[in-house]
Amino acid sequence: MEGEGEEPGGHGGGGGGGGPPLRNLCCRELSLLEFPDRYVIRSVDPDAPDHAFSIGRSDGLVEPLFEDLSSLTPSRVSTIYGVLGIIRLIAGTYVLLITSRKEVGTHLNSSVFHVTSMRFLSCNGALKHSTSQEKRDEAYFMSLLRTIESTPGLYYSYERDLTLNLQRTCKLTEERMHKPLWKQADPRFIWNHSLMEELIENKLDAFTIPAIQGSFQSVQFTLKDSPARITLISRRCNRRLGTRMWRRGANLEGSTANFIETEQILEFEGYKSSFLQIRGSIPLLWEQIVDLSYKPRLNIINHDETVVERHFRDVMQRYGETIAIDLTDKEGDEGRLSDAFAAEMEKLPYCRYVPFDFHHTCAKGNFDNLQLLYDQIKENVESQGYLLINTDGEILIEQNGILRVNCVDCLDRTNVTQSYMARKSLNLQLQQMGAFSSSECISMYSDIYEKFKILWAEHGDEISLEYAGTHALKGDLVRYGRQTVGGMIKDGISALTRYYLNNFQDGIRQDALDLISGRYTISRSGPSPFQLNGFESLSYLPVASALIVGGLTMTTFTLNQVGRGTQHFISSVLWAGLTAGVVALVKANGKQFCSRPRLCSLL
Repeated sequence: MEGEGEEPGGHGGGGGGGGPPLRNLCCRELSLLEFPDRYVIRSVDPDAPDHAFSIGRSDGLVEPLFEDLSSLTPSRVSTIYGVLGIIRLIAGTYVLLITSRKEVGTHLNSSVFHVTSMRFLSCNGALKHSTSQEKRDEAYFMSLLRTIESTPGLYYSYERDLTLNLQRTCKLTEERMHKPLWKQADPRFIWNHSLMEELIENKLDAFTIPAIQGSFQSVQFTLKDSPARITLISRRCNRRLGTRMWRRGANLEGSTANFIETEQILEFEGYKSSFLQIRGSIPLLWEQIVDLSYKPRLNIINHDETVVERHFRDVMQRYGETIAIDLTDKEGDEGRLSDAFAAEMEKLPYCRYVPFDFHHTCAKGNFDNLQLLYDQIKENVESQGYLLINTDGEILIEQNGILRVNCVDCLDRTNVTQSYMARKSLNLQLQQMGAFSSSECISMYSDIYEKFKILWAEHGDEISLEYAGTHALKGDLVRYGRQTVGGMIKDGISALTRYYLNNFQDGIRQDALDLISGRYTISRSGPSPFQLNGFESLSYLPVASALIVGGLTMTTFTLNQVGRGTQHFISSVLWAGLTAGVVALVKANGKQFCSRPRLCSLL
């Protein structure tokens, strides 16, 4: 499966701007039929009415179904909109179903849907024969699956593969376009890549939907009396999937955390253009372990120098000439990380490294200072170009390079910078199409420019929600070009929410992602992964918190009584000492009181 859809080497080329699909490739609507011994999932799509398969409720056996079910009466029938995959745990089999969806736009004339709810169908009748430890382990794994049910930012199409950018899509041969969607797709960007395996093994191609995690935003407007549309598609890579604090940097293969390909597509007067950018964590081996402090220390791990080289060779093989824009601070922990990155980049003559201290240069929300960065790379951006397809579907220009942007999280600063670069490219595209003169730009059309900024701001919020659990910070810089009081309040709330999630929730979320991505493999014969982790410090946090609050309360109360005698003074000192001791204990063991992943190591 890994070989299908990889095709490294640029973004593609060839002919055709993407027309209507030749045939429906996945079932668009399904019925779930419940019987005492099995579940049956059957297509009710008029274009594919004869597809069905069953899953045994006790053994989880998956089988294509060809028998006539009309003589059988199910106990319940419900409508579902897709099957995202199957996972087997210790005793049970679980099928991930799309239970509701929302159409959010079209891509190459095919409808695109946002997954608004999903659930795992449990086929675990054999669980009653398991040991008590196996039941406990299965219960924890099932709790991780419930976490996955609320995964944000999942998009799919029944007719089009969303994992390939427009330039690569144009290179698909007629033969390949007739293959199942999962065979057309780029495995890096299939969110449910591991979950699909059993569907593929059973040749259930009509039910195998490759979904992306990221963002799909679209806005329509009128430019000089002609309709136009801008679409933003972001595709999150599954090779180092994870949460903000538990997936940092790169792994030994050079895959980085929060690696996302973002494509801005413009459609105007029959022309199509596409501009690609990527983001990804600094490709060193580094970590930032949560410890209850607001900003945990960064730790750079001694590593094989080839990690950075592996990463950038892969990027260049896929996208061409690479400009690496590093937005991190040049002081403190970020400065150490940036210096280490710069030192490694000096060894790669085929990549251009551009450091730009965003916080220093754009202090006080001075968004326009990004022009200083653009001036440094303007020639590269213009020479790398963009994809341009004419009204006959012929490629006039190809994008032959990529901007790779990073900060520490690859969220807030990165999104502001990428939106700026996308705006510059959009101006060039509209000038090339003849919509703008050489002196015109999108910011001169206030209503269109506002839509453009909102489009990128909402895109940034969605990407941030998936990695950090909150909307993006600095969203005002994208929406309004400046910081507002309301925006600062919103950023403060988001920052505190991130702190809570990073310290007390993300360990569990990371386990869930490791489980469904296939990074953690269930072993039915090995020891329980939870027996190996006997001390669960998080359970002591409420006790410690209660002691601190109680100690402060008693200290305050006894201080108010000090004037009544020496005994009250001594009590105050004892309570203050106890409280200080508990605070010191919690602070010294901060890492032990935080939610930590239990299934996989950081690398």
